[in-house]
Amino acid sequence: MQSVKRCLHPIRKYANSAFDTSRFGKGFFAILLVSMAVVVFNTSIAAGIPTLSEIEVRANTRELIGVADSANEGTVLKEQLDQRVVYRPGELLETVPGLIVTQHSGEGKANQYFLRGFNLDHGTDLRVIVDGMLVNQRSHGHGQGWADTNFVIPELVSAVQYQKGPYYANQGDFSSAGVVNMRYLDTLPAGIASFSAGDQGFNRGVVAKSQAMGGGNALFALELLRKNGPWTNKERYKKFNSVLRYSQNTGNTRFNVTAMGYGGRWNATDQIPQRAVADNLISRLDTIDPTDGGEAHRFSLSTAVEHQSHFGITKVNLYTLHTNLALFSNFTYFLDDPVNGDQFVQIDKRFQSALDLSHAWINEFAGLALENSIGFQFQNDVIDNGLLKTRERKTLSTTRKDHILQNSIAVYYQNSVQWLEKFRTVAGVRSDFYWFDVNSNLNVNSGQAYDSMTNPKLSVILGPWLQTEYYFNYGSSFHSNDARGTTTTIDPKTGEAIDRVHPLVRSTGFETGFRTAILSGIQASLAFFRLDIDSELLFVGDAGTTEASRPSRRDGLEASIFYKPLEWLTIDLDYAITRARFTDFDPAGNHIPQAIRGVGKAAIALNNLGPFFGGLQFRYFGKRALTEDNSVRTDPTITLNGQLGYKIGRRAQLVLQAFNILNSHDHAIDYFYTSRLPGEPAEGKNDTHFHPIETRALRASIVAHF
Repeated sequence: MQSVKRCLHPIRKYANSAFDTSRFGKGFFAILLVSMAVVVFNTSIAAGIPTLSEIEVRANTRELIGVADSANEGTVLKEQLDQRVVYRPGELLETVPGLIVTQHSGEGKANQYFLRGFNLDHGTDLRVIVDGMLVNQRSHGHGQGWADTNFVIPELVSAVQYQKGPYYANQGDFSSAGVVNMRYLDTLPAGIASFSAGDQGFNRGVVAKSQAMGGGNALFALELLRKNGPWTNKERYKKFNSVLRYSQNTGNTRFNVTAMGYGGRWNATDQIPQRAVADNLISRLDTIDPTDGGEAHRFSLSTAVEHQSHFGITKVNLYTLHTNLALFSNFTYFLDDPVNGDQFVQIDKRFQSALDLSHAWINEFAGLALENSIGFQFQNDVIDNGLLKTRERKTLSTTRKDHILQNSIAVYYQNSVQWLEKFRTVAGVRSDFYWFDVNSNLNVNSGQAYDSMTNPKLSVILGPWLQTEYYFNYGSSFHSNDARGTTTTIDPKTGEAIDRVHPLVRSTGFETGFRTAILSGIQASLAFFRLDIDSELLFVGDAGTTEASRPSRRDGLEASIFYKPLEWLTIDLDYAITRARFTDFDPAGNHIPQAIRGVGKAAIALNNLGPFFGGLQFRYFGKRALTEDNSVRTDPTITLNGQLGYKIGRRAQLVLQAFNILNSHDHAIDYFYTSRLPGEPAEGKNDTHFHPIETRALRASIVAHF
């Protein structure tokens, strides 16, 4: 009976998270409803303004022991999220130990992600899920795995769940380094009305409210933002965001239906060459091509249904979304075209639909309780991509245009067995099947491709002893390559013959670690990992996209500590160090450009000190090799952010937030490639190109609850 109870823990977690609204969500399209009056305004989200405390729920390591399958998975709760200061919504993901979120082009564009020795570009091997919808976009116009989180409203995020490594059967494409899942709330304990203003032309307003209706709850949220940033060329970033949801959370069948709308427009502040700043041609806050920028829209309709019966738990997630992006960039300036410059626009328009169906149940065999789960996943993308040569956002010529149909299905099975009181296993297998159909304006680059892959998973869990549990994990996963790369034989820019890439690229990981709550008030975990990938995805500066590269290996260590010595004080620490190398021989060297080595974060939060609350966040973003031979390296980046708040009764609060308190001149990101400035030789110059972190900024907010 004891083994049955312990085996029930995972399925209870499965059931309780069912209506986390981020493991669900999904529907079909027609969602323009959600954007309704929203388009009238033109100002929206950006920073994490503290909001009311939702129902106070605290997870601890004891609760994860007996439930978690590895030392690297966890949940960041609403209370912790509200204590964080975030410059942009994507930085909510930095609550995940070892994960760095940065930017190389100002606002509007998808973030850059770094985790487990990867420069993940905009999401190549980090699977990002918001309210049940996959954020990564395959075969994207700007880069494979594009994960734009600018549509996220921080006040609605109920929790951030994370799993690192390729050990989970229900996770597929882009999950080699990890998976991050942001869940949305179904209801708010009180309405939210907030307004923020600050340096650098920052203004943000949010209104959100939930209301009982028809046996369930209706929730709406609207946010508007505008921002210029510290740049010489003002960003003029404007954004709207809206959410409309109806949910029922009672009985054996629970569901929600959600519509979301997002739109943004901005001027870009792309990375600049170090030599231009050193020679006083521009300031560190300036740009080479002031006409770079972009415009993006995202509209989605999703639904989630969960049914519990004596047969088990069945969940259905269904969604459809439409996205539209036009991104103007110029990374090499006048290298290819000394007259008009090298600006180009990448266009991506798509309709994406997906279904996620799963069922979990428990049965007994030979006196053992077996937890089983099976799943079926389907995704369809109808994509129109374009790469056009431009000057000051005006089209000069077409490099390529493609119409892409990409379909995939996946099936998986996972089985968990509590063999002994202190010994359990989780074994799974997943098979993915992909179809690509590319219709290109250059006929030789059109074609069809198919690929499939089966990946096993195994976790062995020992303990607990002295409130400490030990984990051994093995698994393989994959990332897909751009559909265009699977059929292209001629480079449309140069006319040279090129090789097609493999559609699916396998990754294989091993890991061992532990989590413990042996010391009072402290939750800690430690993990050692290895990850091999058959082909690295690397950012290409002069193309503004990613391309398949050499095989690689990463060995690393991750440690995290959550300490709550007092009711009003929490301390959150994490550190990760990774060695990343190409595993084949090449005279150029075996270092992986942009591969992150060391990452450290520390967050201190004070709450319920009478009417006062606040916190500080320190982040260390370590050195990275920029070339294969390690001859060019970055400097580390250090940032310090913080906030101080005052509660006015139970209905309002004032908050002052400070970003880059030390006013550091460090770099948000660095690249090394060839570019040409006016007057330079035709072959250009190799140089470090960097994007500085934003200068010190202050923001004041008033938040009212109604």
